[in-house]
Amino acid sequence: MGIAVLTMKASVIEMFLVLLVTGIHSNKEMTKKIKRPKFTVPQINCDVRAGKIINPEFIVKCPAGCQDPRYHVYGTDVYASYSSVCGAAVHSGVLDNSGGKILVRKVAGQSGYKGSYSNGVQSLSLPRWRESFVVSEGKPQKGVTYPSSLTYSSSKSPAAKAGETTKAYQSPSAPGTTAQPVPLMQVLGTTAVEGTHTTLPKPPPSAGSTTSSLRPQPVGQRSQELDFWSTTTYTNSQNTPTNPGFAPKKELSTQSLEPVSQGDPSCKVDLSFLIDGSASIGKRRFRIQKQFLADVAQALDIGPAGPLMGVVQYGDNPVTQFNLKTHMNSRDLKTAVEKITQRGGLSNVGRAISFVTKNFFSKSNGNRGSAPNVAVVMVDGWPTDKVEEASRFARESGINIFFITMEGASENEKQYVLEPNFANKAVCRTNGFYSLSVQNWFSLHKTVQPLVKRVCDTDRLACSKTCLNSADIGFIIDGSSSVGTGNFRTVLQFVANLSKEFEISDTDTRIGAMQYTYEQRLEFGFDVYSTKPDVLNAIKRLGYWSGGTSTGAAINYALEQLFKKSKPNKRKLMILITDGRSYDDVRIPAMVAHHEGVITYAIGVAWAAQDELEVIATHPAKDHAFFVDEFDNLYKVVPKVIQNICTEFNSQPRN
Repeated sequence: MGIAVLTMKASVIEMFLVLLVTGIHSNKEMTKKIKRPKFTVPQINCDVRAGKIINPEFIVKCPAGCQDPRYHVYGTDVYASYSSVCGAAVHSGVLDNSGGKILVRKVAGQSGYKGSYSNGVQSLSLPRWRESFVVSEGKPQKGVTYPSSLTYSSSKSPAAKAGETTKAYQSPSAPGTTAQPVPLMQVLGTTAVEGTHTTLPKPPPSAGSTTSSLRPQPVGQRSQELDFWSTTTYTNSQNTPTNPGFAPKKELSTQSLEPVSQGDPSCKVDLSFLIDGSASIGKRRFRIQKQFLADVAQALDIGPAGPLMGVVQYGDNPVTQFNLKTHMNSRDLKTAVEKITQRGGLSNVGRAISFVTKNFFSKSNGNRGSAPNVAVVMVDGWPTDKVEEASRFARESGINIFFITMEGASENEKQYVLEPNFANKAVCRTNGFYSLSVQNWFSLHKTVQPLVKRVCDTDRLACSKTCLNSADIGFIIDGSSSVGTGNFRTVLQFVANLSKEFEISDTDTRIGAMQYTYEQRLEFGFDVYSTKPDVLNAIKRLGYWSGGTSTGAAINYALEQLFKKSKPNKRKLMILITDGRSYDDVRIPAMVAHHEGVITYAIGVAWAAQDELEVIATHPAKDHAFFVDEFDNLYKVVPKVIQNICTEFNSQPRN
C-alpha cells in the first residue's frame, strides 16, 4: 500500500514536471514568434495644416498634387502652422508635386513670415503666428520614436482616404489628469463642472451648424486654432447647467481661421494695370490677358502692407474696373478680374494714360502717397492715338510707366502705326527695363516673373522721382542790416511760398535754411523737419539777425553745414536771397558749389549786383538768376523758379 502511494506520487510529480517544461518551451516558442510591430507612416491630404496636428515631430506621407494654389502656404523655410504641411514641403523643395514622405518638426512662432515663389508654389506673407514648423526629408532620426497615427486638435480628423487611425485631443479637466481621446459618439448633453471645457463632436448636417470665415485675431491675442468644437458649459449661481446639453448658438459654428496676408512689404507699390479691351484683341486673347492679370496678382501677394492693384480697361474710352482699395488680397482680386467683360472699340492708349494720371492715383481711390505709383500698359498691336505727350505728363506726375506690347506691327503694317516706337517714347528709360515685348499672346505667361521683379524693384523706379519730390533744397538768407525787420519777414514769406510747392518728407524733398551777415548761422538742417507744416512753422519762427554781407563765406558755410549732409540720390538745390553786393569774393565759393553738383539759384533784391548774381548762379545764368527791384515783388519770382527747376529736371537724359 505504501509502495503504491509512493509510486502514484512519483507519477504525479513526473507529470507536473513534464507539463512545466512543456509550458516553458511553449512560452519560448511564442516569444520567438512575436515580432516587433512595424512602423507605419501616416498618410495625410494636401489640405492638412500643421496647426491641426498635436504631435511635435512626426513623419507623414503626402499625396501627389499638393502644388495646387488652393493649399495655402505662409512663410519661407520656416512656415506658419496654418500652412498646408504638404504644400510647404513642395515650396521648400523637399518634395515635388508627385508626393512622398517628409519629416515635420514644430518650432516656435515667428514675428513675421515672408512670402516667396519657389518650386511652383507662391507662399504668402504673414505678420505673426504663434507656432511654426520646418520640413525635411522623411528619414527617421536615430533614437526618435515617431507616431504611426497622428493626434489631431479636433474630433473631426482630416485623415487621408487611406484609412489612417487618428485621435482627437482634449485638454485635461483638472491638473494631473491624463488627456484621453474623445469618443466619437460622445453625448451632447454631458453635464460639466463649472469652468471646464467639454470637447464635442461635430454635429450632423441636421444640427444646423454653419460655416463662416474668421480672420486672425490682432497681434497679442491668442488665436483659437486648436479645437473649434470646444465649448464652455455655463452654470448659474446654483451650479446647475443652464440649457443643459446645448452650447450657445454662436459656438456651434465651425470657424475657418485662415490668416489674411498683409502683403509683401518688400514690394510696397500702388499699381494700375491698363488692359486692352479694344475690338481687335478678340475674346480669346482677352481671356489670356485676364489670366495674366490673375497670375501677376498671385505672384505679387497683394495686401495693405505690400502691393495694391487696380485695373483700368480702355477701348474708345477708359473705365476703372476697380481701384487700389477695392481688393486687399490676391484671392479677391483674382475673382474680380475673372468678372471683367470686354468693352470693344478702338485702342486709345494715350487717352487711357491721361485718365490714369488725372483720376486713378488719388487718395480717394486708395493711393497711399508713401508707395511708388506704377502703371502697366498692355497693348495688342499698336495704339490708335498718340501716347508720348500723355506719358510725359504721367512721368512728370511721378508715375512709373511700363509697357507690355503683344504681336507688334510687321514691316507691312508699320505704315498704319500712328506713332512709331511709341513704347520707347512712353517709358521713363529706353534701356529695356520699362518695356517688354511679347512675340505672341501664348507666350505672355512667361512675362509674369520678369514684370513682378521689375515692379517690385523700388530702387530702380526712377520715374517716381519728380522735380517736386526729389531734392534737398537749402535756402541761404541774407540777414544784413540793409534788409530791415519788415523786409526780412517778406523774405521769409517768399521762402515759405517756394517750399509749399514741393512734396516734403524724409523720402521726398527736404528743406534746410541758414542766415548770414558777416557771420553764418544754421537755422535748421535737412534732417530736422520731415513734414510741410513743420517746415513752414520753422521758417515763420526765424529771427532777424542784422549785420554785414559776406555772401562768399555764406556759400562756403552752406556747402559744409548743409549740403555735405545731403542724400546721394537727391538733387542739391541752393536758393540764395540777397539785397546787396557782398563784402567778400563770391567767385571761388560759387565755382566750388558748381563743381560739387549744387544747382544754385541767385535771387537779388533792390541793391543786389546783377553781375554778382550771374557769377553765383548755375549756368545758364538767365535760367538761374532773378532780380526784383523791391521786396514786395518777390512773390512774382516764385512760379518762374519752380518752372525752371522742373524744366531742368525734365530735360535730363532719360537713358
